[in-house]
Amino acid sequence: MAAFPHPTPVPSVRFLPRQPLLNCAFASSSYRNLLVGEFIGFSQGRARRRRDAGARKWWSPTMRAVLRDLDLEGSNRARRAPVVAEGMLGKERSKVVNLDDIISERGACGVGFIANLQNKASHNVILDALTALGCMEHRGGCGADNISGDGSGLMTSVPWDLFNDWASKQGVASIDRSNTGVGMVFLPKDENYMKAAKTAITRTFLEEGLDVIGWRPVPVNTAIVGYYARKTMPNIQQVFVKVPKEESVDDIERELYICRKLIERTTQLEEWKDELYFCSLSNQTIVYKGMLRSEVLGQFYLDLQDDLYKSAFAIYHRRYSTNTSPRWPLAQPMRLLGHNGEINTIQGNLNWMQSRETTIESPVWRGRENEIRPYGNPKASDSANLDSAAELLLRSGRNPAEALMILVPEAYKNHPTLMIKYPEVVDFYDYYKGQMEAWDGPALLLFSDGKTVGACLDRNGLRPARYWRTADDIVYVASEVGVLPMDESKVIMKGRLGPGMMITVDLQSGQVYENTDVKKSIASLYPYRKWLTENMRTLKPVNFLSSLVLDNDTILRHQQAFGYSSEDVQMVIETMAAQGKEPTFCMGDDIPLAVLSLKPHMIFDYFKQRFAQVTNPAIDPLREGLVMSLEVNIGKRGNILGVGPQNASQVILSSPVLNEGELEALMKDPYLKPQVLPAFFDIGKGLDGSLEKALKDLCEAADEAVRSGSQLLVLSDRCEELEPTRPAIPILLAVGAVHQHLIQNGLRMSASIVADTAQCFSTHQFACLIGYGASAICPYLALETCRQWRLSTKTVNMMRNGKMPTVTIEQAQRNFCKAVKSGLLKILSKMGISLLSSYCGAQIFEIYGLGQDIVDIAFCGSFSKIGGLTVDELARETLSFWVKAFSEDTAKRLENFGFIQFRPGGEYHGNNPEMSKLLHKAVREKSESAYVIYQQHLANRPVLRDLLELKSKRPPIPVGKVEPASSIVQRFCTGGMSLGAISRETHEAIAIAMNRLGGKSNSGEGGEDPIRWSPLADVIDGYSPTLPHLKGLQNGDTATSAIKQVASGRFGVTPTFLANADQLEIKIAQGAKPGEGGQLPGKKVSAYIARLRNSKPGVPLISPPPHHDIYSIEDLAQLIFDLHQVNPNAKVSVKLVAEAGIGTVASGVAKANADIIQISGHDGGTGASPVSSIKHAGGPWELGLTETHQTLIENGLRERIILRVDGGFKSGFDVLVAATMGADEYGFGSVAMIATGCVMARICHTNNCPVGVASQREELRARFPGVPGDLVNYFVYVAEEVRGTLAQLGYEKMDDIIGRTELLRPRQVSLTKTQHIDLSYILSNVGLPKWSSTEIRNQDVHTNGPVLDEIILSDPEVVEAIEREKEVTKAVEIHNVDRAVCGRIAGVIAKQYGDTGFAGQLNIVFNGSAGQSFGCFLTPGMNIRLVGEANDYGMAGGELVITPVENTGFSPEDATIVGNTCLYGATGGQVFVRGKAGERFAVRNSLVEAVVEGTGDHCCEYMTGGCVVVLGKVGRNVAAGMTGGLAYILDEDDTFIPKVNKEIVKIQRVNAPAGQMQLKSLIEAHEKTGSKKGTAILSEWEAYLPLFWQLVPPSEEDAPEACAEFERVKAAGRVAVQSS
Repeated sequence: MAAFPHPTPVPSVRFLPRQPLLNCAFASSSYRNLLVGEFIGFSQGRARRRRDAGARKWWSPTMRAVLRDLDLEGSNRARRAPVVAEGMLGKERSKVVNLDDIISERGACGVGFIANLQNKASHNVILDALTALGCMEHRGGCGADNISGDGSGLMTSVPWDLFNDWASKQGVASIDRSNTGVGMVFLPKDENYMKAAKTAITRTFLEEGLDVIGWRPVPVNTAIVGYYARKTMPNIQQVFVKVPKEESVDDIERELYICRKLIERTTQLEEWKDELYFCSLSNQTIVYKGMLRSEVLGQFYLDLQDDLYKSAFAIYHRRYSTNTSPRWPLAQPMRLLGHNGEINTIQGNLNWMQSRETTIESPVWRGRENEIRPYGNPKASDSANLDSAAELLLRSGRNPAEALMILVPEAYKNHPTLMIKYPEVVDFYDYYKGQMEAWDGPALLLFSDGKTVGACLDRNGLRPARYWRTADDIVYVASEVGVLPMDESKVIMKGRLGPGMMITVDLQSGQVYENTDVKKSIASLYPYRKWLTENMRTLKPVNFLSSLVLDNDTILRHQQAFGYSSEDVQMVIETMAAQGKEPTFCMGDDIPLAVLSLKPHMIFDYFKQRFAQVTNPAIDPLREGLVMSLEVNIGKRGNILGVGPQNASQVILSSPVLNEGELEALMKDPYLKPQVLPAFFDIGKGLDGSLEKALKDLCEAADEAVRSGSQLLVLSDRCEELEPTRPAIPILLAVGAVHQHLIQNGLRMSASIVADTAQCFSTHQFACLIGYGASAICPYLALETCRQWRLSTKTVNMMRNGKMPTVTIEQAQRNFCKAVKSGLLKILSKMGISLLSSYCGAQIFEIYGLGQDIVDIAFCGSFSKIGGLTVDELARETLSFWVKAFSEDTAKRLENFGFIQFRPGGEYHGNNPEMSKLLHKAVREKSESAYVIYQQHLANRPVLRDLLELKSKRPPIPVGKVEPASSIVQRFCTGGMSLGAISRETHEAIAIAMNRLGGKSNSGEGGEDPIRWSPLADVIDGYSPTLPHLKGLQNGDTATSAIKQVASGRFGVTPTFLANADQLEIKIAQGAKPGEGGQLPGKKVSAYIARLRNSKPGVPLISPPPHHDIYSIEDLAQLIFDLHQVNPNAKVSVKLVAEAGIGTVASGVAKANADIIQISGHDGGTGASPVSSIKHAGGPWELGLTETHQTLIENGLRERIILRVDGGFKSGFDVLVAATMGADEYGFGSVAMIATGCVMARICHTNNCPVGVASQREELRARFPGVPGDLVNYFVYVAEEVRGTLAQLGYEKMDDIIGRTELLRPRQVSLTKTQHIDLSYILSNVGLPKWSSTEIRNQDVHTNGPVLDEIILSDPEVVEAIEREKEVTKAVEIHNVDRAVCGRIAGVIAKQYGDTGFAGQLNIVFNGSAGQSFGCFLTPGMNIRLVGEANDYGMAGGELVITPVENTGFSPEDATIVGNTCLYGATGGQVFVRGKAGERFAVRNSLVEAVVEGTGDHCCEYMTGGCVVVLGKVGRNVAAGMTGGLAYILDEDDTFIPKVNKEIVKIQRVNAPAGQMQLKSLIEAHEKTGSKKGTAILSEWEAYLPLFWQLVPPSEEDAPEACAEFERVKAAGRVAVQSS
């Protein structure tokens, strides 16, 4: 727009072509060929044989089988998109990052490093790194040709011996390693482009005064490159340059960095710019990488096989990219980092880095800062951009560890160890918190500048990182153990990186520095405490107002003018004021998108929150809040490269929610020079253009204020008197416009933005304002509304009569603010973000219904895929609220728009009473005419798909020629509604109906009663003694759910449950509340529900967000592997929720070997969820399905995947639209419940459903009206509707229309708000799958390939032991590539005998390093012993003993020998571990008894049963969310108490005799591990017993093990006997 021009791009200098420079490359093409040939011959000699001999001899049979037949592990994928060089300047670079660029590239990985502490370079380091890389193949992704990898690479020191050998063969003098830089360069494939690129590079070096020694073509073996990777494979060469003017290593590295940046700038206008990329340009390090599988990297780069290639260290990396585009530059390591993880805040980080460009300066750059811009590139990956930021700090004089402490800080607040022992580290973090927003997200980062090698973990510890050191002074760090053969007797130290921890190796001194040593040395460099004390101010809390500012009539007028409804006040604000938490609701969001609504909406309703799924995890604000913070710094952010007291001059707010007094106090800060900017627009001269002009004026005022020295801009819609012709600018629009304007003008770092507004009262609205640039908000009208509510006669009377808890007027406002803060934490956590400071300006939203002109002004870079309102149309909608305050006939109460609850005359709801009545009539009376009326009622719904119609050029055909309804209904599924959220009657009736039809019902979360798995044979007159609570039954009915769900809580997930599934569904996200776990209120947890879920009746059940075992794409791949392992006959589906970028996510899921992907719309139902989650997260399935289908087709993955979709489906029309958009199967949720009797009372979360559909109360369940036949009738009608339409369109079967978007046309619909809806994306087409939908649906289950379990199960003695329930003992070798071992065996036993019926005994001893998920889904009768070590995950039902090998060089009780998240959701058995476990040990444990000798953070989290004994130290946050079971923790140094999350559990000594007996007997059983610690405790029992603490949740307080006076109490008859 003219008023808001993009900044003029910095002109790139373009040089005229010159004659090629002579003598730059010493090797002629013929000589190069000869050289490559020599290398190939060499590789086939000693080096290759040595590697094979060293590696293969210890590979497992499985690994050998995989190597023999690589196709078994591969998946069917294709590639697209050009290579984009990281770090390039765009031709027209916008200052604001585009979300589209960011979400198209995501990845996760396996990483590690090897370092020789004596700094001895050797070829063995390279060989070991390549071997380790080969053993991480399962952590990477593979192309559609089964050969092209997502990327792998090595970073090492520069192999000077190799290069000098090359130079001597060229007849060139020996290379001076002290001042020579080596560039590893990807050049264009085209010969002419390649020459042009080399010329440009050489010219830049010469202009910088560097001497180009020569070019070396890197010898490669292209024969092993996959087809898709070869298509984009660059020409790979090395350039050698001498840096004559600089002497120090740092100056040489800085000069080379400048040269690289200049080359990137000067080549920006060239056609081949995206094909030029420097993997490295350094005097210290070099990177060899490519789009290769890890095990062929060493075969591709022949240098890596040469004995002359020596290094003292190597960082290795295997990439799993969810976007399958082959981009060679994005393989890792990068130039400084190897990154395993995802940066969730990347959009904000990039925006802020670009905002910094005008303020960054340092003497080391000698005035050349302009030449090294930009500092980020949105088209590169998050890893590449983090690397770029770290590299800037490094080249500016920071060391690598310091750079990463600044960029990826640990959770240092309230950290007992840091606060007491290392306060200077806390000061360091406090100082930089105001300077650099954290690059937040799960990350294991390995780094090296050639002098130091190190690793650090993100603040949540959501990546595994194990390390060990050997007697010959080699240090190893890896994502998992077992990646190298190791003589355990030489291992002198084993450990793991915990959350926020770091380890570094100084190659020059040979020292290893563990976490606090590194950080203390860095934090001591400057007097941070002094600077903070003298300059940092903290805003002290100010009391809330205790009386009303306005009278009631004026408050009402303000509420009307600013868009409040009676629901907003009564259901949102008043609930928050009364209870201190967000209101809970149910059933999902079935109203139209704001742009399609007939009702006016506030601008916030056009925004949907983005959320984490698959590529990165949501985190847990409820139980892991210790890593989260809402603190925000106000004021100017100085030069990040400068270190001094001036940068500390800021004000700290404890949260972004300000009351009036706090805003006033902030306004008085003398250093901030606050400036208030009124946010109104004048319509006195007409509406059109008025809002745009006001925004322009506002931005100019902001610009002027900042240039005049203001560090705080307060955008305010507060005024003395409302004026009819001066409506308030939508505050989000005002904040966004000013934020973008200041970024574009290079002023954003100089000031903070605060919104003083009446327009903000819900958590979503706060999040939007912060996400688009506001640092804090004063919601003055919401606070006034809280005061009005508290002082109202109605409230006073209710409190006086005891109908609600009494709160003071101050408490009401405090409650409101508390609810907002909790809601903000939940919104941040959904995206996996821990810090509000990182969320600010990160724009983590999608827009539905605003046009590009609005986006360009205020929300640059955000997605708005369907277009929508213009600026003037938005002004009109804003005015429609404003005029209500001035109307003569203004009502004396607020209008109820009906956005939350249905009401006559209010907003349209898809699930409305009239619809349910018509449907009940049709299905109960089996009336086709009634169904036609139901169909007519659904016509013209204000939903996205109803803007389309189906048109065909074919002539109609008779319905008799169309495939039968019996075939179509097999494509139908019902939603994942959990037994618990809905009643047993509803759940079983739906399952029976779907089984009659041949469709599929879904168990939802919570397990399933095995009584349902057998066909009924005892039905008389519709009733069965087996299921006596149901009617309308038939002999042959089965109540089993064909799809059995595995959700984040793992409730009810037993081996038998899994073994009896036709399909297994992994619920990553739910349409009604993506990024959150499920919740079942305690009053719904009946004895029956508790039994199925292995929990306690009456205790609320909260599922964690899906992060404990699904925190990246490779972890999801592991869970899919586990499920295929336990039930190889069940297809595995992954449930996702529609959002921008879901196609990228789905590509990763397809590569992870899923069989089915389900896309859910934002309008899915739920039994209970916060209102803001229901309303403001997720997108329409129409867009999500389109993107998924098209991305899978473009990547050659569509044939591998059955695509299923759900969300508000009600009719055959919905099915047909979904089919044309590419879906194979169709899910029906709420409507299936309605068909079986639901009357849409919308009180599911209260347990008071009037018809027993969603209640566990027996008297209400008795009212359940449904019979399976009703639902059968409904689905038959839907199928017949589909048949009728197919006949009209001229198609005979569903297969013929799936993916054919040409059958869709926009309908001529006149919308109330705008005519600018753009449906072109939905109507686009990229082609059809190669197979028909039926062929895709009928393909075999994807296989895990050859696995160790199959070898064990092929042993006749094992077979006989299982078949005849005998005992057998076996010994087996195991390696880290053997994953989910014992899962297949457990599945075989569970299918035959159930969870407890096996009377035989399998005693198997494994020797070695077990891969992930060792011992998953064990069943009783399996006694497993592992001598060695294990990685992440693993669940137990039998007995599992893990012990290190004998004669280790380390102390077993001090070593970490099992990984993270062990015993997740475990449902029985015993586990004994001689050594420590990682993070989240026994999370959601239901019944396991376990003994371990130390754990990381979050031990016993969400535990609901069982018993855990820890004979050593634990990390923070023990027993968070622990509602059942007991824990015993040994506390020898009196440090345990501060580590406990005291929200639920009681901490006491072990006083009860039964508890003492339980503890002692478990330690006695633990002696079978050979534990010296256990033996010592037992030998001095009386001395050790008082050192144990017992953790007791309320449900266990009366258990004999916890209650010291149990016998006396029992005798008194006051408690029932309970056992733990």
